[in-house]
Amino acid sequence: MAMDQKVGRELFDEVMVPCYSPMQIVPVKGRGARVWDQDDREYVDFAGGIAVSCLGHCHPVMVDALKTQADKLWHLSNVMTNEPALRLAKKLTELTFAEKVFFANSGGEANEAALKLARRYAVDKFGPEKSEIISFKQGFHGRTFFTVTVGGQAAYSDGFGPKPGDVTHMVYNELETLAEHMSDRTCAVMMEPLQGEGGIISPTPEFIQGVRELCDKHNALLIFDEVQTGNGRTGDFFAYEGLGVTPDILSTAKSLGGGFPIGAMLTTTELAKHLKVGTHGSTYGGNPLACAVAEAVIDEISKPEVLEGVKQREQWFRDGLAKINAKYPIFAEVRGKGLLLGAALNEEWQGRARDILVAAGEEGLMVLVAGANVVRFTPSLVIDKADIDEGLARLERAIAKLYQ
Repeated sequence: MAMDQKVGRELFDEVMVPCYSPMQIVPVKGRGARVWDQDDREYVDFAGGIAVSCLGHCHPVMVDALKTQADKLWHLSNVMTNEPALRLAKKLTELTFAEKVFFANSGGEANEAALKLARRYAVDKFGPEKSEIISFKQGFHGRTFFTVTVGGQAAYSDGFGPKPGDVTHMVYNELETLAEHMSDRTCAVMMEPLQGEGGIISPTPEFIQGVRELCDKHNALLIFDEVQTGNGRTGDFFAYEGLGVTPDILSTAKSLGGGFPIGAMLTTTELAKHLKVGTHGSTYGGNPLACAVAEAVIDEISKPEVLEGVKQREQWFRDGLAKINAKYPIFAEVRGKGLLLGAALNEEWQGRARDILVAAGEEGLMVLVAGANVVRFTPSLVIDKADIDEGLARLERAIAKLYQ
């Protein structure tokens, strides 16, 4: 197939595995918070590739980092290390509680590493019977067989044969039932410090604090899945900082590379020593291209003015959504923190989040859903006010049409 031959959406049905059902539009270029399709139609991007494009599309610091590294070194095996990986790891340890970093290519892989570390630590330190992993209903931790089993949505994990064992799902924000259930057999509790896919559910301060205390009481490790909440998304560099609760292990991906695939597991020296040589690995983990881009991304994101700006933008979104809702009351509440926001539909509009996504697309706006009843917004963290205003105007037009 010639490089310049036009490839359309129909080719997807011909050559791709049908586990996705993409929209009809095929984007071909992006700049900042705007995207253009094959017909040169322009869209405002409030989706950010599901909380990934944290600096928007083709941000100069990312483009420069990639181009510079592209002329130097693309890949090494883990028989050697490389400068971008070392610099990025050093910065992540300086910016967080962590002292040690493991690099992977995705959130699922970072979570896989986190779970394997937790299990290995428990075996080494307490013996094989300390193996229970507790996670939460509606939680999402990736698509590998282990992480999808730990995730709390049966629709994603059922139908693939016997699952990895000793995984228990509890109810998010229900401290009492968790306290009753936990024991010294519990190896780890894995949770999102703000549930993303499950509907943009924030933890109560009592709950998050209580989980930490229960983990300490039972010698269980607390794993925060910050794949979606991390790298400035909530207005803190990582969400745990804003909650005043420090995990033992943290996973991150999505925004970390700003669009370049990279994931990382962060932990302490004490825990890290249990993944000794040969216990875990990743061919591409710590790839110089990915690490060079991620370094540029976190240099930008961790600036105090960028993090402050996230909080400012959250307010612009909340004000704008409140205005739309005053005219067309369809939302019960706006949930979430920073630029991980979910507009939950009211009684009359249950099950219609996807209708809004489609209608918005027709108006030239890209949004997301988090379940059938929540419209999700995860735009660039540096999106400017004009783009927010334009996007909200398009959203209002979409809602007005549905409302009639």
